[in-house]
Amino acid sequence: MGEVDIALSRRYWDRPRLLLFRQEFMNSTRLVSSFSLMRGARLFVMLLTLATLVASCGEPKQQGSPPPPAVTVATPVKRTVFDYDEYVGRFAAINLVEVRARVSGYLDKLQFKDGQLVKQGDLLFTIDKRPFQNTLDQARANLVQAQSNVAFTESDYTRGQQLVRDKTITDQTFEQRAQAFRNAKASVAANEAAVRQAELDLEFTELRAPVNGRIGDRRVSPGNLVTGGTGGNTTLLATIVSIDPIYFEFTFDEASYLRYERLARTGQDIASRNASVQVALKLIDENDFNHEGRMNFVDNVIDRSTGTIRGRAVFANPNEVFTPGMFARVRVPGSPPYEALLVPDAAIGTEQARRFVMIIDAQDIARPKYVTLGQLTSDNLRVIKDGIGPDDRVVVSGLMQARPGQKVRPEEQGTKPAGPASAGGPPQQAK
Repeated sequence: MGEVDIALSRRYWDRPRLLLFRQEFMNSTRLVSSFSLMRGARLFVMLLTLATLVASCGEPKQQGSPPPPAVTVATPVKRTVFDYDEYVGRFAAINLVEVRARVSGYLDKLQFKDGQLVKQGDLLFTIDKRPFQNTLDQARANLVQAQSNVAFTESDYTRGQQLVRDKTITDQTFEQRAQAFRNAKASVAANEAAVRQAELDLEFTELRAPVNGRIGDRRVSPGNLVTGGTGGNTTLLATIVSIDPIYFEFTFDEASYLRYERLARTGQDIASRNASVQVALKLIDENDFNHEGRMNFVDNVIDRSTGTIRGRAVFANPNEVFTPGMFARVRVPGSPPYEALLVPDAAIGTEQARRFVMIIDAQDIARPKYVTLGQLTSDNLRVIKDGIGPDDRVVVSGLMQARPGQKVRPEEQGTKPAGPASAGGPPQQAK
């Protein structure tokens, strides 16, 4: 019965009964609505579960376990290698000359540009020559005078020899003539020396390069007084350093020195003083040791304060790249040649302080082997001194996928992968 009908028949009902009936009707309406919502929610859950089951029926069944991961394996490479020791050092010029004047005077001219390459004998500085030319002329004039005096005293001495035989002059007079002749000859010798010295002084007014090399900047400008001579207060005009060839000096510890010497005594001369051992060098901006040189000196004393000894190698420098004072690294052979096994450096794993490689056994199960490492070659192969054999299959790619004790799918290096997974990569998931 609707509310309209109740309103029309209100006259047949009293008011208390009417209110009670209305309250019961509203409660029944709310109960019906709640029940409808519950039924709708239950129906929605059932439909969602059914849709999930229908969707899952269209997918293929997953395998119980993923396929073994693919890894790339290779046997170690056999090669004859050396052990090398690396040291840091500096280049040093074979010749370093301070250009100083031998005579004092006013600087007249400069014949070079700062920092240029010079050759031995090139004119660098000129000192005012006029005072030295005057001194030379005076010395030559004194020499002529002394030579004239010698001619006169010589003739007087010759006449005195005949006169003393004839008893015309006394022996004392003859001795005086002989002494004058000897003094005249000595004066000639002294004046000749003075001429030679004046000529040297005049020559020293031109300062020439004593060696081939690169000159630094000028320390004195023209017009300044230059103090020359052999004393300690002479004026420094410039410096010249030789460039090609060039020394490389470095120090190595006492233990390395003993090792080199003992190897030399067994006939394996590595880096001794007389070996002329070939060494290699790289600059700070280079990755490889591409510059070759030879050892030419090892010092005779170990430094007490550092416990090291100084070594030296010589390098050709035709391109003038090496500069005195420049830092570099030198590699010195530290052992005789020996046969070694090498693996790619990327195949080396780290476990705290130990190094290992992953080996694949005959059942294709990964097994770690701890190894002793050696030098790293220029083609990025690592020398293995101990821990593996020549027939071991070493994981060279996909090391992270190879778990110890788990089965893997090995693929030889350089061959095409046999399965859907690439060498060293994760297995592909089924779709």
